[in-house]
This record gives sequence, structure tokens and C-alpha cells, in this order.
Amino acid sequence: MPEIDLRYLFRLTDDTGIFQHAVLGIPDPSEGYTTDDNARALILADMLYERYGGKRFEDLIVRYLSFLLYAERGHWFRNFMNYNREFTEKRGSEDCYGRSILALAYTASRSYLPSTIRECAKNLLDRTIPACRNLKYPKGIAYTAVGLSLYNSSEAAHYRKILREELIEIYQKCRKKNWHWFEDEITYCSGILPYAILCTYNPENLQFKIGLESLDFLSKLTFRNKMFFPVGCNGWMKRGGSPAVYDEQPVEACNMMMVCMKAYEATGSGVYLEQAKHCFQWYLGRNISHISMIDPETGGCCDGISPFRVNKNEGAESLICWLISALVAEQNGWYT
Repeated sequence: MPEIDLRYLFRLTDDTGIFQHAVLGIPDPSEGYTTDDNARALILADMLYERYGGKRFEDLIVRYLSFLLYAERGHWFRNFMNYNREFTEKRGSEDCYGRSILALAYTASRSYLPSTIRECAKNLLDRTIPACRNLKYPKGIAYTAVGLSLYNSSEAAHYRKILREELIEIYQKCRKKNWHWFEDEITYCSGILPYAILCTYNPENLQFKIGLESLDFLSKLTFRNKMFFPVGCNGWMKRGGSPAVYDEQPVEACNMMMVCMKAYEATGSGVYLEQAKHCFQWYLGRNISHISMIDPETGGCCDGISPFRVNKNEGAESLICWLISALVAEQNGWYT
């Protein structure tokens, strides 16, 4: 395979941040920006700076971090911003908060980054961490717990312990004989839930087994014949039902790839490594439609797989998930 193509990342990013949506491979300013995407992009930019170095990636980090600075209000984060740089809501979701905490903790903990960037991320993180005690929903808790697992402070350790115990309690209340999950429905980015358990417990802990048990449950639903089949967003999967086949989205492949890699690192089991590879290969055409999701003309990633076609719009979430997956694959020698 050629070098990882980064052209579209720079096309989709302006002096405010990364645009949320696109029409085919053309950024759509009318849809504005989200903190969700800029938080994801901050992690990607950190990874690119580690891989390549240089001012252009440092500038991206600064831009996405600056977006998070502006998004913060009252120790929380707003999410949706229009093209006039006006936030259209007073308060974002718990998922948005968790993704922001994760991005800030990742940035603050990267020793290779310039000190100004790390200190800025740390200051914003320290200011917003206490709000995590108000979290109620599993995925917001999980994103935050993963972030706090990266950050070394007494306050982070205190809240990390609280959040991981909440996740364990949520799981134990919902778990049944044939349903090893945290909720009564499997929806978007489900892998973050077992990932949070695996990040916040050591392999010797009994609770660590919950992370593997829930991951294995999800894997049985999403891997068949050496191929990744994410639960589709058009219906998801309710307890006792069957997984929706469509629409499959790129964020699911990246999300599942990362938790499988975490499980592989913790256990050494080749099963998880192979599953991570299948997630990466989903982007390249080993998917239900047998079509590559990557646009060779732009370097962007298509937004999803519908019953009769691939969604050829190339938004920020899809691009970022593809590039993070590609960087992980390259680091592990799969991107060849």
C-alpha cells in the first residue's frame, strides 16, 4: 500500500477546526463543526505528530485544542457549532464530554508534544474533570474513564475508581445468562464499554474478566467468516433480537479495532489480534459489500454502507477513524 494519504484531513480542516460533514469529497460549511469531531481529530493530530513530527501537525493540534478551549463552558463542553463560530446549544451530551476528556488526557500525557500544548490540555482537563461526578450514561462514563486511565493525578485516580465501579455495577445489573452486556440494546461505538473496563483494571483483577466477557459477547455478534460486520445503525440490536445489518459505519471498525488491540496487549491472545486486523480490513473492502471505503481521489473515507450502495459522502468522523486505524495498522506492520 502507498503512504497514508493525509490530503483530505487538511482539506476538511479550516482555521476554526474540522468540518463535520461533506458532500462527496467537498467540505460542507452549512453543517458547521462539532466538538466530538475536533476531540477525535486532536487525538489523530497527536498521533501524526508522533509519527511524522513537523510544524504542520503541530498546527493541527493547536487548532483542534483551541476548539476545545472555546467549547468549554461551566466545566462542561458544548458540541454543535455553526459556520459563524456560534454554538447552537448550551450544553453538549455526556458522550461529547467524555470524548473531550479522553482527547485532553491523551494530549496531556504525550511526552513528545511541546510543553505549551501539554500544559494547555492539562489545565483544561483539571478544570473539567470534577464534572464527571454528574455522569449517568454508560458510554459517557466509559469515554471519561478511558481518558482518566491515561492521566496521572490524584484527582483523576479518585474519579477513575468511582467511574469504573459504576460501570461494573451497570454491567452486573444488566447481565443475564445470554446477554453479557451493559445495556438492553447494542448501539453506536459499543466497543468503548469493554475497552473502559480493560483500561481501568489489571489482568489479575476479577473485574477484568468482565471486560473480556463483554468483548467476547460483542465479537460473536460482529465477526463471521474472518470479516467484521458491525451492528447497523438502522435498528441496532435489542436484547432478544438480531443485529441490524445496515447501515455499517466506519467509526465502528475503528472502535472495535482499538478494543481488540487492548485485549491482545493484555492477554497475548492471537484471536484478538486477528479480530483487530479484520476491523482494519473492513475499510479496504473486506466488508459486506466487498467495496473499499477509501476514496483514492481524495484520501477520504466514505460515510457508510447502506443496503444498495456505499454512502459516498466523506465526513470528519469517517476520515478520522480511518486514519487512526491506518496509523495503528502501520505501527503494527499490517499497512503494507
